Amino acid sequence: MKREPNLFEALIPLFILIILLSLNVILFEDTLAGSNQVALLIGATVAAVIAYRIGIKWAAVMKKIVSTISSAMPSILILLLIGSLAGTWMISGVVPAMIYYGLDIISPSMFLFTAVVVSAIVSLATGSSWSTVATIGVALLGIGKAIGVNEAVTAGAILSGAYFGDKMSPLSDTTNLAPAMAGTDLFTHIRYMVYTTLPSITLTLIIFLVIGFNYDFQVVSMNIDEVKTTIDSTFNTTPALFLVPIVLITIIIMKMPPLPALMISTLLGALFAIIFQPEVIKTISGVSGNYAKASYISVMQAMFGDIRLSSNDKMVNGLLSTSGMRGMLDTIWLIISAMVFGGVMESAGLLRRITSPIIKMAKGTGGLVASTAATCVFFNATASDQYISIVIPGRMFRKVFNDKGYKPELLSRTLEDSGTVTSVLIPWNTCGATQARVLGVPTLDYLPYCFFNIISPFMTILFAYLNIKIRRFAKGEEKTIPEGNE
Repeated sequence: MKREPNLFEALIPLFILIILLSLNVILFEDTLAGSNQVALLIGATVAAVIAYRIGIKWAAVMKKIVSTISSAMPSILILLLIGSLAGTWMISGVVPAMIYYGLDIISPSMFLFTAVVVSAIVSLATGSSWSTVATIGVALLGIGKAIGVNEAVTAGAILSGAYFGDKMSPLSDTTNLAPAMAGTDLFTHIRYMVYTTLPSITLTLIIFLVIGFNYDFQVVSMNIDEVKTTIDSTFNTTPALFLVPIVLITIIIMKMPPLPALMISTLLGALFAIIFQPEVIKTISGVSGNYAKASYISVMQAMFGDIRLSSNDKMVNGLLSTSGMRGMLDTIWLIISAMVFGGVMESAGLLRRITSPIIKMAKGTGGLVASTAATCVFFNATASDQYISIVIPGRMFRKVFNDKGYKPELLSRTLEDSGTVTSVLIPWNTCGATQARVLGVPTLDYLPYCFFNIISPFMTILFAYLNIKIRRFAKGEEKTIPEGNE
């Protein structure tokens, strides 16, 4: 006979998962290589046992697992294409050219500030933090390495800018999803987010400016010319290569969906590699005398597998290496495992049981917003998916916000301030796992430097407690009861 789970039952899988993930961090050097995936599957198994105990049939659990994995398929496909794009953009010289010219125009002391601004602009234009990090982000990381900035600090600057743009761009999926869940329109949502987002990004820029002006670049400044010389001797670093990222930004601004946009950019990178980098093509393929064969082998290898270009500079060798689609497989395995865990937990009502007391304890504007923010972070950590951290809290809190007289944009802003931006801070979340893999920097390493992502949820809570720009329905104004919550 089916019954509701009690709080203790609901917490058991979560506690086990936290213990296993903590052990993995201590015992395994690379938790993304499999240990975290197994931990999630063990947690899902425990949750499935509890689901059976409370009367949930396996068919219902399995249906939810399949549905949850299906919802992650667009992210998985995008991740595969980002891997192939990174490969062709490397052998075409696009990323090396960005590093080469970037070393000329970026002042070391202003580098971190510039990294935030550039990432924010590109992300605003494209609406995608993932595309931003995989393209300009990789180049900025390379520039940071060349001038001696710690990779984790650079990654924090890149992600701070990328998630600012992802949060504020009308082209972003999360920016469209949050107001849809809350019951407001897109541009009301974006305008209302300015109140909390502008102070958050301003504080972030000030922090990185202070770090930049106090960073000691003298030890490695001599490496810049060496890096440029090595890149120039390996690639044909013509400005014409910048046509490839320009095309990507243009077609995304024109609202082409991410998958075809990334595929076009991948193939364009392959074409430019064949045209501009014949020596690289021959080196990778090991084929001479048949350029068509060499081109095919090199392009395919770049898209699916490892590329390692050797030079006398070990640091440059690290910059000139990619793993194509193959390099993304551990992350995809993690995403699928996380979706299995989230699907089982949701099918048994365990997530709902854990969060329901939070709703009951919320008192006043500050308490309600803080509870919503905490719930978003909770779902980012347990359901391991950015979209779930917006959708489920949005469904849970819509009627509560409405009944208390708050306009829906307060909820939509809270969802973005706490759900969208904190996803990248969780190592086993789809966003955290992806960005760690793309940048080659562990999530827990860059986490302390993602100042925008850390500040944002606290800023939205602060505004609520101080009652700053809190929109309420006027007396007699009709409240909008969200569909499905009557």
